[in-house]
Amino acid sequence: MGPPRGGQRKRWRSWLPVVLGGSLLAGFIGLELGPPLVGCNVKANISFNTREKIYHVPGQEYYWQTRINWLSGERWFCSEQAARQAGWRKSRI
Repeated sequence: MGPPRGGQRKRWRSWLPVVLGGSLLAGFIGLELGPPLVGCNVKANISFNTREKIYHVPGQEYYWQTRINWLSGERWFCSEQAARQAGWRKSRI
């Protein structure tokens, strides 16, 4: 068995964006949906304007619009107490 022929190599190249895109999508879904599935539904984000650390709980006005960006230091908590102990404050809305 020799090296792959040109046609075989091209097939893999055509599937590479699909595979990588699917992996990225699965990772994003896991980050957004994974924590609530294990009971960690407190979203803690950082205000773009003031850089203030604010957490949101289900039922608050902006809970479902809030997205967590792990790369900027935002995160999920499993309780309000844990969020407060880490230095975050509850959203006023």
